[in-house]
Amino acid sequence: MKNAGKIDIKSLLISELQEELCDLAQPSYRAGQVTEWLYKKRVDAIDKMTNLPQSVRTGLTGKFSLSNMDIVRVLGVVDTTRKFLFRLADGNLIESVLIPASPALYGEKSDRRTVCVSTQVGCAYGCKFCASGLEGFSRNLRANEIVDQIIAIERATNEKIDNVVFMGMGEPLANFENVLRAIRIVNAPWGLAIGARRITVSTSGLAPQIRKLAGEPLQIRLAISLHGATNDVRNQIMPINRRYNLEKLLSACDYYVARSKQRLTFEYILIADVNDSDQQARLLSGHARRLAAKVNLIPYNAVSGLPWARPSANRQEKFLATLRAEGVPATLRREKGHDIEAACGQLRLQTKQAAHA
Repeated sequence: MKNAGKIDIKSLLISELQEELCDLAQPSYRAGQVTEWLYKKRVDAIDKMTNLPQSVRTGLTGKFSLSNMDIVRVLGVVDTTRKFLFRLADGNLIESVLIPASPALYGEKSDRRTVCVSTQVGCAYGCKFCASGLEGFSRNLRANEIVDQIIAIERATNEKIDNVVFMGMGEPLANFENVLRAIRIVNAPWGLAIGARRITVSTSGLAPQIRKLAGEPLQIRLAISLHGATNDVRNQIMPINRRYNLEKLLSACDYYVARSKQRLTFEYILIADVNDSDQQARLLSGHARRLAAKVNLIPYNAVSGLPWARPSANRQEKFLATLRAEGVPATLRREKGHDIEAACGQLRLQTKQAAHA
């Protein structure tokens, strides 16, 4: 968040905090005190960092802001998929989704918590089945606005987040620098301390940025939103394929796997009569085997105003069986959020439309 030219202090890495504190004639250990207040004690004002000298607090307040995320609406109930609608300082709306790994049994809680965070306000890439880009692209989120989604959900639910997926509104790799900065804060022991292997970044297919990501010293996971096993299908539903077609995308994936030594996941939303044929399943199997990738099948979540539908349960199972018969590790996501319209951008779109009704 920027406030009268100020940068939000939660956008800084600890090395940058050390430099700022050095300018205030303070020892480097003060940076650890600041990050403890930010990420462990979760204070909402710099002046509440009471073990810092008042002169230091005044100096930091003069240079930096400290934002908090306002929750507008929450859909879902405890221990089910819950969607959070946030209002940013400039009035823009974004969404995050809290996903339990498995439903509660006999009054017990689910075994872990995953948050799906947004990286942009809106989206410029216009995937035809997605609500995020229906009103176009507004701006990139800053690093603190990405991190704040996790902090706000932990504060609201009193639950510890174990996994973070960058699969919400927007294209993460189109906001490359802010996303990487947020990942470093989320991963760092002085930050949210979520392990790198519990962090996944998704992309619709920005081939140059996939290659760029391969050069980063991170152990995060990469998921490719493939959604079609041929150029014809991807062209129909994913405009980005006209710029980076399947051959360019898979070549970038080859490079990423060879350089990073990390296993890819193909995300594949099943859309009835578009990409759910036996032929698509067989071709998808070939792509997955080429890269030793896993496949995560996701039944389409209907979006008001869009013509697509999810395949029948039998069709979904047949597609899954074809992949497994070809030796591809594949899962079919069961119902998580269909009842609360948890597809990216839906709650934001509904809220904006209601405000203008």
